[in-house]
Amino acid sequence: MKKTLTWVGIIAVIAILILWMVSGYNKMVTEEENVETAWSKVESQYQRRNDLIPNVVNAVKGAADYEKSTLEAVVEARAKATSLTIDPSKMTEEQLANFQQVQGEVSSSLSRLLVTIERYPELKANENFKELIAELEGTENRITVARNAFNDAAKEFNTLIRRFPNNIIAGMFGFEKKPYFKAEEGAEKAPQVNFEF
Repeated sequence: MKKTLTWVGIIAVIAILILWMVSGYNKMVTEEENVETAWSKVESQYQRRNDLIPNVVNAVKGAADYEKSTLEAVVEARAKATSLTIDPSKMTEEQLANFQQVQGEVSSSLSRLLVTIERYPELKANENFKELIAELEGTENRITVARNAFNDAAKEFNTLIRRFPNNIIAGMFGFEKKPYFKAEEGAEKAPQVNFEF
């Protein structure tokens, strides 16, 4: 009778451990999927911006005596950004930093283009152009929201896999910490505004 109770106890402990591992593993898979979904939303918003850029460039070309080098910088930055992809399941800090740098180049070139456009009141008065700029501004806001949602999902996942005893399961099944979007270097300093042309 004692041997039977001992075996039942051992089997119960093993069953509890297996259920705990399965539950922990499944939770990690769910959270990792949340990170990947959040990343796809980030990419979607960047794609939306990249899709708007040719329309803005064409509107500027058609309506103003534009600065060719500014438009070329926008087109080149967009081309570079659209050629860069990241697999969210294997994302590293370096890949994300490179992605951020490339997207930062797009933002910078767009900013220079918008400053250039200030010189052309007839373009700023064009309704189609106004709508394009409003969509572009809205997209920039959506990018910020999507990046913050990605960071939140990454935080949830990273916290889950680093907590004990989940870290044991994470180590056994190869779950690795996800990187975060970070502020660009120098973002803590206020930008210098110069209205001289």
